[in-house]
Amino acid sequence: MSTEPENPSLDPAAALPRQSGLSRADLMALTKARLSLMVLVTTFVGFWAASRSLGRFDGWLLLHTLIGSALAAAASSVFNQIIEVDIDARMKRTADRPLPARKISPTAAFVLGWVLAALGLLHLGTKVNTGAAVLTGLTLVIYVFIYTPMKQKSSFNTIVGAVSGGIPPMIGWVAAGGKEAHFWDDLLTPECWFLFGLLFLWQLPHFVAINWMYRDQYREAGFVMWSNDDESGAKTGNLAILFSAMTLALMVVPSIYRFANVGFLIGGGLLSGMMLVLAVRFRRSCTRQAARKLFFYTLIYLPLVLLLLVLTWRGSGQG
Repeated sequence: MSTEPENPSLDPAAALPRQSGLSRADLMALTKARLSLMVLVTTFVGFWAASRSLGRFDGWLLLHTLIGSALAAAASSVFNQIIEVDIDARMKRTADRPLPARKISPTAAFVLGWVLAALGLLHLGTKVNTGAAVLTGLTLVIYVFIYTPMKQKSSFNTIVGAVSGGIPPMIGWVAAGGKEAHFWDDLLTPECWFLFGLLFLWQLPHFVAINWMYRDQYREAGFVMWSNDDESGAKTGNLAILFSAMTLALMVVPSIYRFANVGFLIGGGLLSGMMLVLAVRFRRSCTRQAARKLFFYTLIYLPLVLLLLVLTWRGSGQG
């Protein structure tokens, strides 16, 4: 079934000039290269942590894991933009993306998405292991077929999107064992679920801050978000405090299960505590400036806490 309006004059994208050719920058926008890079970084951290726990590191296996993950992440971004092309055309911050700007047809993008997805999953299944391919496929399904359409129906979409974003380090964790990995044994470990929890919880204050800053655009585009009708910022501020506090509480888990040294408890506590402080400041002032500070801090927080985790990781059971 076609997703394009029957009357072209009603299509917001039709008002934009058709441009020929797809530049490198357009291709990066279509595949959301920066988002894909974050996926690769978190996948790497999961792989590295599992390798440290296993006592061996396979560089070629890591390379194949990253190749397959990159292809699948690019595919999910392409499918997401195909589904949301009309909505993107109505939002100022997304109207210049390749699909709403008519730099590539939906049919061509659809074919590209399927090719990328197929190559990514096949590469992981043949070069890494079935578990990594299954988790990657699950991420694709959640992001494209559940999260994306849910954004127009329920504000719970933020939670679902965070689930999708929390899986990449689990992919790296499961991939590190290669063909000899035992999927369920690797998946059902405190380390694996801590990695998921860290990425899952980090996304929530990050997204509520940006949702509130651009609530008018989200509302006008038809997205159902927590911050849509929160003109005062009180609801968003409370959510930011809740999720930041949960992230802070998560920092004790590596010490409880002894897979990271005390340096992570201290450093992770300080980093997460600062995020909680910024969330509280946003709740008190409910200003765009405070929301921006929280949002930009979350961008700094993630690479710092992941680097700290890499430096302090020692694997389960190590003294």
